[in-house]
Amino acid sequence: MPEGGRKRIHFSKIYSFSCFKSSYRDGHSQIGQKGYSRVVYCNDPDNIEAIQLNYGGNYVSTTKYTAFNFIPKSLFEQFRRVANIYFLVVACVSFSPLAPYTASSIAAPLVAVIGATMAKEAVEDWRRRKQDIEANNRKVQVYGRNHTFVGTRWKKLRVGDVIKVYKDEYFPSDLLLLSSSYGDGVCYVETMNLDGETNLKLKHALEVTTSLNDEKSLQKFRAMVKCEDPNENLYSFIGTLKYEGVEYPLSLQRILLRDSKLRNTEYIYGVVIFTGQDTKVMQNSIDPPSKRSKIERKMDEIIYILFSALILISFIGSLFFGVNTQKDISSDGNYIRWYLHPDDSTVFFDPRRAGLASILHFLTALMLYGYLIPISLYVSIEVVKVLQSIFINQDQEMYFEESDRPAHARTSNLNEELGQVDTILSDKTGTLTCNSMEFVKCSIGGIPYGRGITEVEKALARRAKDGESKTDAYSSDFLSQSSDAVDSQKPIKGFNFKDERIMNGQWINEPHPDIIEKFFRVLAICHTAIPDEDKASGEISYEAESPDEAAFVIAARELGFEFFSRTQTNISLHELNHERGKKVDRVYQLLHVLEFSSSRKRMSVIVRSEENIILLLCKGADSVMFERLSQHGREFEAETNDHIKRYSEAGLRTLVITYRELGEEEYNLWDKEFSKAKTSLAADRDTLVDAAADKMERDLILLGATAVEDKLQKGVPECIEKLAKAGIKLWVLTGDKMETAVNIGYACSLLRQDMKQIVITLDSSDILSLEKQGDKEALAKASHESIEKQIEEGILQIKSSKESSGTEKESFSFGLIIDGRSLEYSLGNGLEKSFFKLASNCATVICCRSSPKQKARVTKLVKLETGKTTLSIGDGANDVGMLQEADIGVGISGAEGMQAVMASDYSIGQFRFLERLLLVHGHWCYRRISMMICYFFYKNIAFGFTLFWFEAYASFSGQAAYNDWYMSCYNVFFTSLPVIALGVFDQDVSAKLCQKHPFLYLEGVENTLFSWTRIIGWMLNGVISSLLIFFLTTNSVLNQAFTKDGQVVDFEILGVIMYTCAIWVVNCQMALSINYFTWIQHFFIWGSIVIWYVFLLIYGYMSPTTSTTAYRVFVEACAPSASYWLITLFVVICVLIPYFCYRAFQSRFLPMYHDIIQRKQVEGTEFEISDELPKQVQGKLINMRERLKQREG
Repeated sequence: MPEGGRKRIHFSKIYSFSCFKSSYRDGHSQIGQKGYSRVVYCNDPDNIEAIQLNYGGNYVSTTKYTAFNFIPKSLFEQFRRVANIYFLVVACVSFSPLAPYTASSIAAPLVAVIGATMAKEAVEDWRRRKQDIEANNRKVQVYGRNHTFVGTRWKKLRVGDVIKVYKDEYFPSDLLLLSSSYGDGVCYVETMNLDGETNLKLKHALEVTTSLNDEKSLQKFRAMVKCEDPNENLYSFIGTLKYEGVEYPLSLQRILLRDSKLRNTEYIYGVVIFTGQDTKVMQNSIDPPSKRSKIERKMDEIIYILFSALILISFIGSLFFGVNTQKDISSDGNYIRWYLHPDDSTVFFDPRRAGLASILHFLTALMLYGYLIPISLYVSIEVVKVLQSIFINQDQEMYFEESDRPAHARTSNLNEELGQVDTILSDKTGTLTCNSMEFVKCSIGGIPYGRGITEVEKALARRAKDGESKTDAYSSDFLSQSSDAVDSQKPIKGFNFKDERIMNGQWINEPHPDIIEKFFRVLAICHTAIPDEDKASGEISYEAESPDEAAFVIAARELGFEFFSRTQTNISLHELNHERGKKVDRVYQLLHVLEFSSSRKRMSVIVRSEENIILLLCKGADSVMFERLSQHGREFEAETNDHIKRYSEAGLRTLVITYRELGEEEYNLWDKEFSKAKTSLAADRDTLVDAAADKMERDLILLGATAVEDKLQKGVPECIEKLAKAGIKLWVLTGDKMETAVNIGYACSLLRQDMKQIVITLDSSDILSLEKQGDKEALAKASHESIEKQIEEGILQIKSSKESSGTEKESFSFGLIIDGRSLEYSLGNGLEKSFFKLASNCATVICCRSSPKQKARVTKLVKLETGKTTLSIGDGANDVGMLQEADIGVGISGAEGMQAVMASDYSIGQFRFLERLLLVHGHWCYRRISMMICYFFYKNIAFGFTLFWFEAYASFSGQAAYNDWYMSCYNVFFTSLPVIALGVFDQDVSAKLCQKHPFLYLEGVENTLFSWTRIIGWMLNGVISSLLIFFLTTNSVLNQAFTKDGQVVDFEILGVIMYTCAIWVVNCQMALSINYFTWIQHFFIWGSIVIWYVFLLIYGYMSPTTSTTAYRVFVEACAPSASYWLITLFVVICVLIPYFCYRAFQSRFLPMYHDIIQRKQVEGTEFEISDELPKQVQGKLINMRERLKQREG
């Protein structure tokens, strides 16, 4: 549509309600007081007072680090890990003579571990910084001192600047709208990034500033704005504009918020009010948190246990060392162990100062037994998590072809948390839905039309294989009918309607063509959409305030009633005349638009036809429309009501379509009354307007009902069902209206028709009357009491339901729905715990009209109260707060920009990919990391305690059992690669089985694989292994010839034999623990053992000064001896037998979930709940199945 045509439309004269009316409210009296002290000097940069205010710039940052705090903050992050603190202390002490090995062998690994992790953090934060740089350097037109608009970067904007924003551009800051390309200063704004809503909002400038629409008119523009201080409230704004000596009240209707987009308007002029961190969207954001997984935090606790064990055995060793050292001098002054030359010893072994020697030995022992603490654990986990992230990024099953977006792990710190999610908190618009509405069905004159099948109906039909219910039969009927319908046309956005009876003009042959004509005429006229014609193709598209409205206009066009032109006073249609059977152009004079509101739940237009007939065309919710029908207008009420019920059960959004003819005299009387109400300056002006509209919207004649689908993303219901079977709860937090959110709840099967809804709201008559009185204290008190009462009633309702049924399963038939205002009170003033108690006992929780900060607060409440892993998922800037507050934030890279993705930990293209991300990758990562950590502690304990047993055997002298380089290489070369392979490649079951049997995910939710029982079990296994290795080895070789020439085992040979046994045992233990072998695992496990022999051979050939105790020990002593090989084989078998027996018993008689599936897979049978399963497992699965049946209805 040409720009000039648009300027002729004066929307302020079309609209009949108060959205454009300037009026002072109670809040305006607070201007200048605390919280309302901001002063903005418009277009006056040289004003001394403006300069003194020194407001912040428009630069924004979402990074975790800065150039100045990166090193200290990152070091703080690293030394939150207690093991790193320990090794830092040991590294410092290792430079003293107390160290049993060289300082470099400890300091170098520590520096490498810390440096690698800091480098990883720097790379991840740099990605965020690049996104900030891009946003801060976007261009915008600013009115300069030379009275022309010049381009500048967003970050250089200052408070008071006048800027020009063009169509489809984002607003760089919070602006006061001055004027637009429309003559009366209106503009359309898309706020998806703020509240998640896809419908366009209509904003309107003050009439006094609408003439400021060019550079010349702005030259003398000077004004002062006084308003509220920066705050996070997206739904209110209080301020005044002083211009030419007159003060004008400002409301949110005049404000354009940062990160919202200008749509359907060529340009606007605005004044910068809030910049940078002061903008409302940034006020709703929170600092990027430092997230650590629960397993990593638990790892610290394990480290504490190992520290305690380290101190204990060091103390025991030092105590015995002190006693033995003191005994070196007998009572008569002789030396007992004269061969140790105690008379010529250092302070470390001086029997005359045994106490001091014991203390120094304690410090030496702390370093010697330090191999109990695995320094390579953290860096190995970092490597594994990065590799796991690569597999997530490259998973083709999570690649969304339409938008060319793969899954992306933006951080690797939380991979294992994906396998432990207890509660998901999800946004709605763009997350569960596609941000589009489609017209799919309608009921006209009591006859249902539309053979299109929605995703919900398909799911209903699948679940209704035994289909006895009315709804199921209905869905199956449509399913069978749809097979005959052939859609040869290309898809039309917003229109998914298929029915040959009324398409292609065939409706004129239906029983009630006149009713069908009136029905679609209402759809084509009763709206506020604007047509936009493509000059090249001649096609008409529509810009509407809501996607529903656009879908109705498109449906009318496709069925023969094309809306093609709108002026200030007229609406023009191309209509298919059922009497003539051809299209005609008709013009309707637009008299009034009675707009939709959440309280009215309906919209009407009053038009005059070419036949001079005045028509009231009305559409609205069935809850308010049926009661407004006239006696002779209820002919099809029963049938229509039945169809609406069926549509609602299928998750569709319905509206009732009505009309009535008005007499000339009746209309004129009403018009005077309505005009008087509109121009009233009384405090109850809005009430008078509502009453006048209500008076006209009576005695309506029913035409039918529409059913549109707030189209779900592909696979959403199935994904939610799988997640529910995995024991994961789902809360929906949305900025949408309650009606919209509830419909989506039905569409996703989160809500059912048989579910009892607990609705918490502040829409009672008492609260509304207090709002009108303006007593804020009384209103706050009454609101708090009302919410408290509603919560208590909800809890009692659930409790009584439980008691009457005698079981807890009835509690899962409740759904909690709460709006934003009520949520604000529920999250404060001591109501949080009772609110959570109510919510946690409901099967479904839907929070409507939630601000970004409320979403974050709800997420925090759930996280703290449950103490379990929470995951938030969203796709807009309004979801950033909850993504950062949750344990895991998942961003959907959809149509709402990349703000959510940049603030997330993981990003996916569609909600349905969450199933694979959690049930497959989450389960695998949790299992792999858990097994990896347990195995790490096992192998270090098994190795470290052999040092302790040897110390006990050698009178706790501080002599290490092994060569220094043996110990240095243990965690680096000989045991590290197999454990990394475990962490990257191991699978207990395949991806297909993970998704087929979602209950397997419970292993992570219940933390089966990383419970204290399992951790301590692995530790005990390590201690037992070390005992067996040491005592079997020593008793096998001592007091007998080891070589052919009769030589016995010395210190060097004993160390090699024990070390060889340890390497074989821990690697073979790994082979027993692995569920899924690839050539990589084989290569790493057996290759690590081979590397030990190669290392021993090469190291032994070095000079004695370098190899010390390892000099040719393998070639000359060990390799030629049959005892060496036989002892190794004997010890390895004996050490592994206990674990092998335990696993055989446990997998058969006390199986875990994966054991059950593995056994069934081997047997080739399908898994079913049967008496073969342990009672505990049966109970959990049966209880879960009952819950799912309740959800599915």
